[in-house]
Amino acid sequence: MTEEVIYRQEIQDDFQEVFELNNKAFGQDNEAKLVNALRDNPNVFIPELSIVAAEKNKIIGHILLTKITIKDKNGNLHESLGLAPMAVLPEFQKNGIGGQLIRYGLETAKKLGYQSVIVLGHEDYYPKFGFEPAQKWSIKEPFDVPANVFMAIELVKGSLENISGTVIYPKEFETV
Repeated sequence: MTEEVIYRQEIQDDFQEVFELNNKAFGQDNEAKLVNALRDNPNVFIPELSIVAAEKNKIIGHILLTKITIKDKNGNLHESLGLAPMAVLPEFQKNGIGGQLIRYGLETAKKLGYQSVIVLGHEDYYPKFGFEPAQKWSIKEPFDVPANVFMAIELVKGSLENISGTVIYPKEFETV
């Protein structure tokens, strides 16, 4: 079993370790580069929502939630958050660290006043945390993926009820 894991906001000293973590977790550097690019965009990056899991001062997990937009058929824009990426070092996976990162991230987002989160993720994993297919609210993905892996959660009950449309991700996601 792992030592005590601390969940906290990422600080600048963590950036290189977070890059390496994403690289190892995904087996490529696309997600690591995405985190760096999103961090450099003040219009979408929220420092409190770049969260690390640390054990004995070693970063073993990271989750990032950034601002996204849902554009309805009338062109109205509704703010939401996108959960991506989330990574745990391979040797620490299957210990509940990812789940704790998600819970901590959702709680923090709610405290900051955000009302919903969108994720493109595993259909059997994210529903454990309350995510449901985004099509429930007529929220569509901007790219071709199966509907069951494109999910949303209301941090505030009813917050997505009058919102529908297509998610617009920050341009940084186009590089992944």
